[in-house]
Amino acid sequence: GSAIHIYSVGYMKGDPGFSRFFACLSLFTFSMLGIVLSNNFIQIFIFWELVGVSSYLLIGFWFEKHSAAEAGKKAFLTNRIGDFGFLLGIFFIFWTFGSLNFKDVFAAAANYPIGSGIITAITLCLFLGATGKSAQLPLYTWLPDAMEGPTPVSALIHAATMVTAGVYLFARLAPL
Repeated sequence: GSAIHIYSVGYMKGDPGFSRFFACLSLFTFSMLGIVLSNNFIQIFIFWELVGVSSYLLIGFWFEKHSAAEAGKKAFLTNRIGDFGFLLGIFFIFWTFGSLNFKDVFAAAANYPIGSGIITAITLCLFLGATGKSAQLPLYTWLPDAMEGPTPVSALIHAATMVTAGVYLFARLAPL
């Protein structure tokens, strides 16, 4: 993240939206860090949504250009489909385990047999959320359009960070 910020200083030099760019880029970096540091499903979902919002702002950064504005909207809407699955999974988790704390949920999930119907439903919902953020089939269509944003965003942040967020989510929630 630091390297991307340093590179961006030179890349965005002279752009009239320089300050707005760094505000959005910092929000993105803060949100990704929040995902990693979260210890419950509410926190991770809030940061997950902040990543989506900051991604929308960064992809559509040059909103005066029609294709950039459309690309930002496409990324935002596609990610909302995945986020709906993620939110549904969180509701199922609370309904099943009575808690949203990772430690409590993982401990309670250990009491369910492998292949349990509710655990399968929960993980499929969470998987839908992961496919949206990490641009996997069928929710991958936003990623090529992300190139409408400034190069540090499209080439570095989305390719290196946001796409791995879905992979991180599944690794973090592996006990389920």
